[in-house]
Amino acid sequence: MAPRSLAEALRARGDAALGALLRSRPDLITPVPTDLTQLATRAGTRASVVRALERLDRFTLQTAEALAVAADPAAYDELLGLMAGDAADPAVVAALPHALDTLREQALVWGGDDRLRLVRTARELLAPSPQHPSPTGLGPTVQEATAGMSPGRIQEIVTTAGLPSTHDSVSAVTALAGLFGDRRRMAALLAQAPADSLEVLERLVWGPPYGQVTADPAPRLRWLLDRGLLLPTAPGTVVLPREVALHLRRGLAHRAPEPVPPAVEAAAVHRPQVVDNTAAGQAYTALATVEELLKDWDEGGPAVLRAGGLSVRDLKRTAVALDVPEPVAAFWVELAYAAGLIASDGEADERYAATPAYDEWREQPPAERWSVLVTAWLAATRTAGLVGGRDAKDRTLSALGPGLDRSAAPEVRHRVLALLAALPEGAAPDPESVLARLRWERPLRGARPEDDLRGRLARWTLSEAELLGVTGRGALSAHGRALLGAPAAVPKDRPAESSGPGDKLPVHHHRPAPLTPLSPAEQAVASAAAARVLAPLLPEPLDHVLLQADLTAVAPGPLERPLADMLGVLADVESKGGATVYRFTPGSVRRALDSGQTASDLHAFLAAHSRTPVPQPLSYLIDDVARRHGQLRVGAASAYVRCDDDAMLGEILADKRAAGLGLRRLAPTVLAAQADPAGLLEGLRAMGFAPAAESAEGDVLITRALARRTPPRSAPEPVPDGPPVPDDTLLAAALRAIRAGDLASTTPRKPGTAPAADGELPRTGSAETLATMQAAVLTGEALWIGYVNAEGAASQRVIAPIRVEGGFVTAYDHTADEVRTFPLHRITGVAELADDAG
Repeated sequence: MAPRSLAEALRARGDAALGALLRSRPDLITPVPTDLTQLATRAGTRASVVRALERLDRFTLQTAEALAVAADPAAYDELLGLMAGDAADPAVVAALPHALDTLREQALVWGGDDRLRLVRTARELLAPSPQHPSPTGLGPTVQEATAGMSPGRIQEIVTTAGLPSTHDSVSAVTALAGLFGDRRRMAALLAQAPADSLEVLERLVWGPPYGQVTADPAPRLRWLLDRGLLLPTAPGTVVLPREVALHLRRGLAHRAPEPVPPAVEAAAVHRPQVVDNTAAGQAYTALATVEELLKDWDEGGPAVLRAGGLSVRDLKRTAVALDVPEPVAAFWVELAYAAGLIASDGEADERYAATPAYDEWREQPPAERWSVLVTAWLAATRTAGLVGGRDAKDRTLSALGPGLDRSAAPEVRHRVLALLAALPEGAAPDPESVLARLRWERPLRGARPEDDLRGRLARWTLSEAELLGVTGRGALSAHGRALLGAPAAVPKDRPAESSGPGDKLPVHHHRPAPLTPLSPAEQAVASAAAARVLAPLLPEPLDHVLLQADLTAVAPGPLERPLADMLGVLADVESKGGATVYRFTPGSVRRALDSGQTASDLHAFLAAHSRTPVPQPLSYLIDDVARRHGQLRVGAASAYVRCDDDAMLGEILADKRAAGLGLRRLAPTVLAAQADPAGLLEGLRAMGFAPAAESAEGDVLITRALARRTPPRSAPEPVPDGPPVPDDTLLAAALRAIRAGDLASTTPRKPGTAPAADGELPRTGSAETLATMQAAVLTGEALWIGYVNAEGAASQRVIAPIRVEGGFVTAYDHTADEVRTFPLHRITGVAELADDAG
């Protein structure tokens, strides 16, 4: 028997089909419905239907739009005619059953092929109306357009159209609709139309179907109005009836049905080995960039804005320090934040700083550090591309600030990479073809092109994947495939490099990437696999540098961490790239001496780690700075300067640049200052001296940089895109509860015992409840009860009482499929089941 409602259609489904519905529309399971009637009601709510429609691909959505302008209910052949037209497009014919199955699975359509029904809310959203035009461009039917027309005028139209007059308006409208729906008679009618009248119809046929007319229409419009080919809907407004438009369209509801998704095309093809090496090089650069960012903030980073986030000025400073554009700097800052490497310190004078997790991250092998970054990037909902834009209140969006979360970001990132994984190895996609595919998979419903967030997310994903080394030269790398859980088999013979789409490469067979993001556990396994694939491609760290006579050192590759850390103190980075150039200056050498090193330590360090002899100018520089280092001593009074060379102190007092320090001589070898010790140190260094700080005991203070760390902080949690998809355990429990509640609500009751309204609990007095329970124990009959648990949640249950004593009834609960004990005072009422109840 055909279902009479969506609830009955759901009741006829098996657990697998119901599970597929709850997976595709997880909002229906939050909270778990009490029975299938409530599930059907929830599936028809506006918010849930809108969410489901937004997740349909273009052709499936076109199918739903066609059903919205078809009869209710509609036969499959009518729907096929609207989608495939008179020409019966083979691609549409082949794709329509799958689209219809998707709509049925998601409970947007129910009924057999002879009686297809679109859920009422979906029909209201998609059907044409003057306020909300249909995406099909169709207008109202003849019956809808003539609803307010006088019977006399309807009869005039019927007569002028060549139809016999009728005795009532209903039959007249039916006859007119039949004429417009009859291809042969309609063709004969239009053959009589003036050419300029047909031009009017052609302008309206694909929508919008409404037009404006004057009080005295032109002859070409009058001819159409007299025959009902245009019908008035309001003073000065006419509409093209749906039946007329469908005839002119050859039966098509859409101008261009799109049953097949657009292909993602390759813009260039490279050797996979070149792609992997390029991506690995960029992955190493990403690690170095994040380390440089955190090193720059190691002693305390920029201040946190009052509203949260990084100021524009601080972002510019960070961009200059990293030597990248500001949008790229915002990406690295947000990535470090998403990975839990930086956070606010939470102090009164709130600043950003590295977290304790950064120290652990630095000790990991490079491939594992990269894995941490890309795993955080894939799952993050914070979107760096929005930095610098405006929010809904026209406030500037700042890096690390609020308002950057976009829940669709993880799904779009994964989908873009999955599309890249579907291409042959080494193939770089045409970005526009990727965007076209994403628009087909999730079409924009009523949104402006500039509001295409998914498109912008896709563009950002392509550029960010290149920055991170997930892709190389635009193509997905081997470790990028592994990151998606789809490792590619490396071919034995690499083809020659090519650079254009016309150069064909053989397709290497690989396991396709999953279409949906991986679970956290699955992603952890995939990320570990990606790190293993990347590790052999990363350069080995070096233990040496090349010293040059111009006071520079060249690191021909990445350096081992102790060497890099020491060299970072002793010299300043002058340029980066394939080789890093360090420059030695008096200030950098003094920095090393301040950290506790001696001149002999520095000479020994350079001799041990240089493949070239230590240049004489560098040795002279170290000795000269060391000789002058500590001659001046600065301590706390407010501050003082002491020096055994009173001539040097006289030189300082005579220098005009010392005026701001407030110096005065206390003794031949001591100067007092109004500035604090730190300011005095900086002032003297700016004058070209090399002072050293000293303790209260007169010892030189070693000013080794102390890393500033925040308290332990966890990475920011991604903002979910709606309720999460239920796992198998939750799904099984939910299905069991729904089936149980449905059994209780639909089990037949004896006459006179049914509730007054569907879903109402039975109500009986305590004495009647007890007597009925005791009788059921003797007869072994099942009962229908209403039960309220300790949390106040009401439910209906079917039980078979076993024992009644002490204010409790022990019974086999058919809805839970187990023996349970129920307090009698929580049972609202009881009713006997019909004799034929299963």
